[in-house]
Amino acid sequence: MGQLKRFFRNMLCDRSFAYGGAIFERLPKIEIESHLTIANYGHFTLSDAVRPSFDLKIIPRQGYKHDRYRNIKNNLTIPVIMATVSKEDIFDTFIDLLDPLGNSVDVVLETSHKRSSGEHLDLYREQIDTPILKSFLYDYEELLLNDGCTGIAVINSSTPCEIQFDEHKMLIIYSYNERAFEKILKQHNVYCDESIRFITEAEHIHTTRDEYYKQFQNLKNTLGLDNDY
Repeated sequence: MGQLKRFFRNMLCDRSFAYGGAIFERLPKIEIESHLTIANYGHFTLSDAVRPSFDLKIIPRQGYKHDRYRNIKNNLTIPVIMATVSKEDIFDTFIDLLDPLGNSVDVVLETSHKRSSGEHLDLYREQIDTPILKSFLYDYEELLLNDGCTGIAVINSSTPCEIQFDEHKMLIIYSYNERAFEKILKQHNVYCDESIRFITEAEHIHTTRDEYYKQFQNLKNTLGLDNDY
């Protein structure tokens, strides 16, 4: 596997935030259950996959901002766009963001099912036609949208470019061609706000269901993902 592919995998594997946190551990069960039922914050709707901190230090909202990933060891600096999109439009936005990657891509399916908090496994496949991949993803839209233990990344390593639809249901774009992706985001009414903060910047909680684990196994088999990276 090439250096850029390994470089991208190291970025995807980085984890900075716990699945619950001290605040959730101290809360009575009834208060946690009540918090989990709240999905709407103004005009923004969260999927079922994740909920913000109980004290709402960061209130979810739609938008994107710019960042840069710097890897001193490899002497690489790659522009990053981080975006949050309301539930009703995030999956279609993700699908449209795949278009600039070209007709053939690599895929990484990420899972933290049945693993210790914060740990996960990456399953890798090289070379799949983008239209075929999109068709498979539409079949598993509910899983990808609502499971807090499933994430996916789609890569064109020759560009290089990567689109992540991660476990937090954030869209993270690594690409030198920022304008192409910003155009797509704006078509979905997602606009730049460099002051935006994401719920991953505070304690938060992921949710999943037994049925999602079964769906994940089916998706893994559908994509032909037999080995981990």
